[in-house]
Amino acid sequence: MKSYDELLAMEPYSLNKKEKTKVMTDRLVELTRHHLGNCEQYKRMMNSVGLDEKALAEFDGEEKTYYDLPFLPVRLFKELKLCSVPDDEVFKTMTSSGTTGQSVSRIFLDRATATNQQKTMVKIVSEFTGSGRMPMLIIDCPSVVKNRAMFSARGAGILGFSMFGSKKCYALTDDMELDVESVREFLDAHKGEKILLFGFTFMIWQHFYKELVRLKKEGITFDLSNGVLIHGGGWKKLVNEAVSQEEFKQRLTDVCGLSDVHDYYGMVEQTGCIYMQCEHGHLHASVFSDVIIRDPKDFSVAPHGQAGIIQVVSMIPESYPGHSLLTEDEGVILGEDDCPCGRMGKYFKINGRLKNAEIRGCSDTYAADFKQRG
Repeated sequence: MKSYDELLAMEPYSLNKKEKTKVMTDRLVELTRHHLGNCEQYKRMMNSVGLDEKALAEFDGEEKTYYDLPFLPVRLFKELKLCSVPDDEVFKTMTSSGTTGQSVSRIFLDRATATNQQKTMVKIVSEFTGSGRMPMLIIDCPSVVKNRAMFSARGAGILGFSMFGSKKCYALTDDMELDVESVREFLDAHKGEKILLFGFTFMIWQHFYKELVRLKKEGITFDLSNGVLIHGGGWKKLVNEAVSQEEFKQRLTDVCGLSDVHDYYGMVEQTGCIYMQCEHGHLHASVFSDVIIRDPKDFSVAPHGQAGIIQVVSMIPESYPGHSLLTEDEGVILGEDDCPCGRMGKYFKINGRLKNAEIRGCSDTYAADFKQRG
């Protein structure tokens, strides 16, 4: 299999549709071949739908592309141990978010896959934050990253984005209260510097924004006009509170001057290949991954502008067969190679979870638990 470092040499949003189709088909066929030979359960599933070595030979990037490769339902990672490396090469096991009583996905990483996830994420996020590391305010509590061996999606998200931080400060205590003194000291120490903020959407709203509003009424304010916020996780809880993405941004600007705000879409089953939101509010697929919208009636490829089930493909996963997955989310492709921001590739939006799908986003999972505790 080709070295992933060769792929990493590409700029994240540099390929047009034709160029990307060729590169991605070549890589995904290689990954499929690799997993067929190293994961018996994956091989049996692929053989059952007619995919074997002979069928793979027909993929040329033109008549047959990565769109034609079979996908796995993401839910399978909750039910099966899908691993393409020996147990003694598993360096880290990541788990998805799950509310109490729900099963969680288990993703098995060897060192190479974990390293490639990190390198890919750096390439993508640096497009939006710049290449330098910044003082980082984490809108969460310290205890969430304590268990390094068994990463939760929430802990993995924090640790992943911590690569972009120099000095770090947790904004919340382990009781999920705003640590006003620590935040004040951190901001005073880095006055005039660009600051990176990271957190999950509902927690930012519930434990950071609402507390800033309360403090402002008491005459206590924080200036975050030099900040850039990256946030992710589900919007389900905020939609229930009638808060749109636009209002979320505007309210943060009003309370603390924070206006450089980027949502992202990602999942533990394909860590590293996140979809960042550009200045025009569009989520973007990088050269390392892609989204395909499937018609729920027959799983055919839906045209741009038509809502359907989101399929995600990634060029990273070597230690587990997670390179082509059907999610439980609904979305729509808005366009390709023509976003006003100038980035090549597809841009899209998420409509929400499919009906009857489990709540699984980091934010939504926490929100459900928060509601139960309340």
